Amino acid sequence: MNNGLRGLKKIDTWVFDLDNTLYPASKPVFSQIDKKMQSFIAARLSITRANALKLQKKYYKQYGTTLFGLMKNHNVNAEEFLEYVHDIDYSVLNRENELKNAIDTLQGRKIIYTNGSHEHATNTLKALGINDCFHSIYDITASDYMPKPRNAAFKSFIKKYNITPNHTLMFEDSLKNLETAHKLGIMTALIRNNDNMTLITDEPKCHFIIDNLTNWLIKVEKNLYN
Repeated sequence: MNNGLRGLKKIDTWVFDLDNTLYPASKPVFSQIDKKMQSFIAARLSITRANALKLQKKYYKQYGTTLFGLMKNHNVNAEEFLEYVHDIDYSVLNRENELKNAIDTLQGRKIIYTNGSHEHATNTLKALGINDCFHSIYDITASDYMPKPRNAAFKSFIKKYNITPNHTLMFEDSLKNLETAHKLGIMTALIRNNDNMTLITDEPKCHFIIDNLTNWLIKVEKNLYN
């Protein structure tokens, strides 16, 4: 067995982030959401799109999601915001049969953990053709809008599914989210893209750094189950 994969034999829960993790960051999905967030903020707060963008990024950095900042500081209705920003074109995604087969092969529970809405997760998974691969979707409403990377959000997630952290592997494109997971004892896998590459050196909080999720999961299958 590949020494780097040896520790995965004990994994019984596989946790997947959604956006820019189950599909490449190059796909124009989150970029659509990004623009809709700017439009929503500009209209709701009567500010320019340029200022809306600044506020959006400020809240994301400060709170973990733009939504949490808008709820806290501007009394924005969360359901209204989520419905608006996730009204996007999912046809930009292709069915990923190889990814489906690779995820299906993993032994144990498979859970989506996203800061997005349940509807957005479902629409994304259906477009990718992998909606039947997962046991559950834990969306932003499940933690009462408390987003990753907050410690309380992760603890709520762990409690909900009775997770044993050191028997769990989490796939994410966000280094900040993996940092919290790592501190709680969860094994971590970073999906590398152009936005996070400059943050990675010999990052100890990442047990695995992955360039192509499908190829990596196929390698896991060959090492663990054959």
